[in-house]
Amino acid sequence: MKRGIYLHDVPLPEAHRRFQEVLEQAGLWGPLEAESVPLDRALGRVTSEPVWARLSSPAATSAAMDGYAIRTTATQQASDRSPVELELEREAVYVDTGDPLPLWADGVAPIEVVEVLPKHIRLRSPIPPWTNLRPVAEDIAAGDLVFPSGHRVRPVDLGALGSSGTASLRVWRRPRVAILPTGDELVPIDQVPRPGEILESNSLVLAAQVEAWGGVATCLPIVRDEYAALRQAVLQASLDHDLVLVNAGSSAGSEDFTAQVVESVGQVLVHGVAVRPGHPVILGMLEAKARRIPVIGVPGFPVSAALTGEIFVEPLLARWLGVIPHDPPRLAATLTRKVHSSAGDDEYLRVAVGRVGDRIVAAPLSRGAGVITSLVRADGIVLIPAGTQGLDAGAPVDVRLYLDPAWVERTIVALGSHDLTLDLIAERLPAHGCRLTSANVGSLGGLIALSRGEAHFGGCHLLDTETGEYNLSFVRQYLPGRRIVLLGFVRRTQGLLVASGNPKGIRGLSDLTRSDLAFVNRQRGAGTRVLLDHLLARDDIEPSSIRGYSQETYTHLTVAAAVAAGQVDCGMGIEAAAAQYGLGFLPIAEERYDLVVPEEHYRSPVFQPVLDVLADAGLQRAILALAGYRLPEIGQVLHVVGP
Repeated sequence: MKRGIYLHDVPLPEAHRRFQEVLEQAGLWGPLEAESVPLDRALGRVTSEPVWARLSSPAATSAAMDGYAIRTTATQQASDRSPVELELEREAVYVDTGDPLPLWADGVAPIEVVEVLPKHIRLRSPIPPWTNLRPVAEDIAAGDLVFPSGHRVRPVDLGALGSSGTASLRVWRRPRVAILPTGDELVPIDQVPRPGEILESNSLVLAAQVEAWGGVATCLPIVRDEYAALRQAVLQASLDHDLVLVNAGSSAGSEDFTAQVVESVGQVLVHGVAVRPGHPVILGMLEAKARRIPVIGVPGFPVSAALTGEIFVEPLLARWLGVIPHDPPRLAATLTRKVHSSAGDDEYLRVAVGRVGDRIVAAPLSRGAGVITSLVRADGIVLIPAGTQGLDAGAPVDVRLYLDPAWVERTIVALGSHDLTLDLIAERLPAHGCRLTSANVGSLGGLIALSRGEAHFGGCHLLDTETGEYNLSFVRQYLPGRRIVLLGFVRRTQGLLVASGNPKGIRGLSDLTRSDLAFVNRQRGAGTRVLLDHLLARDDIEPSSIRGYSQETYTHLTVAAAVAAGQVDCGMGIEAAAAQYGLGFLPIAEERYDLVVPEEHYRSPVFQPVLDVLADAGLQRAILALAGYRLPEIGQVLHVVGP
């Protein structure tokens, strides 16, 4: 087959318009057919027609408490000095809560105010008329509208439906969605991937999205990158589904056949949408036995796949279910750092969100289309519209939230250096009614963020090469005029991460200049980078002589992963990262990793849970279980800097 190409790079509104136009022509821009379901299976379903009460609730005037049904007029003269006695069965009839009242009764004397005699009851206070009872149809009257069409049934709704005499419900049929993964490199998630293979997890995400949005998902077996096999699989999926999602193969590579397959059995409406992530999206219609079935070619990168679901699949399923497409809660926030963007595309920027002082801040997360954890950690999305070159630090942004807005007010924001122990803190904070959100921006980046009031604290391990002191001079330099608490946290061992068994025989920093070694570095501003540069200068090693010095990554674990995968021979990082990946480790220096906290946050209730967690023996045991950590200063105020 000939290699596919993009038909056009279509702006997002135009892509939606084309898709909608063809769906309308096919009669598919509205709810699917209705069906009846028993009430015990109606949760989450959407009513296809109004629901009218068949019965009243309560069906008769009934007792609201245990007592005696009475005519209240007979009690109006009752008092302590002149009690009233009513004859049992003729003037007073015992009723339990919920029992219907005799037609002559207009009230209930609660059991606790009644003196029971052999043939009478005695009352020492009057009972007001129409008290302690539920009038007929107090809740629902036969013929009332219980729910309109288009109502999604909630747990509490089932009680109202049952009380009104509804045993089954007419609802819109749930859309059936086929998810078809394709790619020679894919293997099922229950297998151990070999080099060059990828665990097929996108189907899990897409299927969960479909189910959460009200559809029925079917994950089909992986199809190899063969035109005939993919064409047959697409045709088969179209026979008994309402929508087909072909995951991967939507780009323009030599083995990307999705567009050609759709064209051969239907029509390609869009191939390439001006959005990032999610650029190589395909929108089309299949012709299958006199039926027209929409198909979406979903990009293979995990973030692109998930966002394609949000952008194109959710609105379509909402239409088919007769509900309004999801409109997430929004809030205004301030961007914590500058981001660049392609002027020709709408970009969906993932951000972490929290309130710091009187501002809500949005910290950009990793933007890679393959970084699914950036969606896991994202609190929301910021749309950078096409035509915008990017956004400056401090720019106001509109965040489309993924989380309950209430959690924004219970969020502690950390921006600074990466360390494994921050995850241990984050793990324990929910028990204190709050959460930690963080972004790895390096030690210097964290100090800059703190200077702009964008975080509650930051991790820092910056060595002053002149004094040998950690962090103090940098806090004074980057946070002048601020009262800052330098809080002791951990001491950790830094060194060279090498392959298990050290097959290249690396002995120290001087070996990094060898032509047979590939190195991976940390980003500028990272404390590890500062330490490395100091050690290289001390040993008179020229950075340009190190192959890979300019190759940067953002965490200790990504350094370890690169070494473990054989992509590089070594990198600078902490011992715990080497241990986690089963790597060799050559210790070079122990460093102090502190928490830098503006005093106003340190003394506020917002930060108190962090102090409580630092003092927790369980946390300290968990940290000491990691390789290369000591805790001589954890939780101690080492310095208070500033006026």
